[in-house]
Amino acid sequence: MSIAEKPSRRTRAARKTSCPAPVPSGSAQARRQAAAILEVLAGVRRPSEAAQALETSLPRYYQLERRALAGLLAACEPPPHGPRPDPSRRLAALEREIQRLRRECDRQQALVRAAERSLGLALLAARPPAKAAEGKPAGGGKRRMRRPSVRALKAVRMMRESEEPAAPAETVAAETTAPEPEAGRT
Repeated sequence: MSIAEKPSRRTRAARKTSCPAPVPSGSAQARRQAAAILEVLAGVRRPSEAAQALETSLPRYYQLERRALAGLLAACEPPPHGPRPDPSRRLAALEREIQRLRRECDRQQALVRAAERSLGLALLAARPPAKAAEGKPAGGGKRRMRRPSVRALKAVRMMRESEEPAAPAETVAAETTAPEPEAGRT
């Protein structure tokens, strides 16, 4: 094979002709507007002539031109690198996060209930305040709720009871040892 028979790279590249990309499909009115805007931008028509051809006012034509240029600019932006966001994957990820947060909420609520039980607040916090109906008392007036009996509360009550007898004795002793002011001195 001689050099004359082998085509050069330059000629191979020159042979490749690129045909224009197909115009995106759209309505007839959208194609008419795009053609009129491109004619104005190319200098073939004036904006007032394009507005007459589109049967719109001049301010409306300028509005269409601004929108078309914004769309052109947005289309010229480079595509983002990496994988494209997939709505179904995003939805699945959000559902997994919802399940995780629900489990975390349930766990926190269980911890709160355990803490309330240990403090003796479980029955008070679990029961919402009763709403008063017309002509009826807020509590309903039928049944009396029994007080919760919690070991921690019993222990606190016993500690307080054991402290009470000592406290009055100390105050009595302090009162008897204090010197009384003399009546003659003023």
